[in-house]
Amino acid sequence: MRIEIENQLLSLKTAYGQTFIPVPKIDKVPWRIVDDCGGAFTMGTIGGGVFQSIKGFRNAPVGFQHRLKGSANAVRIRAPQIGGSFAVWGGLFSTIDCGLVHIRGKEDPWNSITSGAMTGAVLAARSGPLAMMGSAMMGGILLALIEGFGILLTRYTAQQFQNPSPFVYDPRQLPPKDASQQQTGFQ
Repeated sequence: MRIEIENQLLSLKTAYGQTFIPVPKIDKVPWRIVDDCGGAFTMGTIGGGVFQSIKGFRNAPVGFQHRLKGSANAVRIRAPQIGGSFAVWGGLFSTIDCGLVHIRGKEDPWNSITSGAMTGAVLAARSGPLAMMGSAMMGGILLALIEGFGILLTRYTAQQFQNPSPFVYDPRQLPPKDASQQQTGFQ
């Protein structure tokens, strides 16, 4: 594995003339889990805050002051709960993903898809095997769609930056040469 990484770095170094410092993946694993957990908490708190502010505003009694207080109260109570739920999902997903990377020895979309399915199943374990299967299917399908969209987007943007192929002249497109048009040398 290490020799393969060194060969890839050497080929990149010779292709682009840059120096790369190899960073072992195992050192990044605990921080990746913490980082993903914190990012998911932040995303859930902000998104939950937006939706809960709208919900609290609509469900509050009539009057602008009452509606603002209802909105702020809903955000204060529900946004951290939603953020916590997102953090649990993100932390579990990242833990399973890092475990699969360690077991399989490679990082590819299959790890994310499997991690999404396993995370869905684990989080639905209290509801029984049927709910676990349904949540696993939804998690796997959702992550497959996300990974597929990411691959398509990467291929589309990579095509924009490729060098165009040189123009090749096709002699069949030229007009036919007849004896009166042919010139040889200087006259």
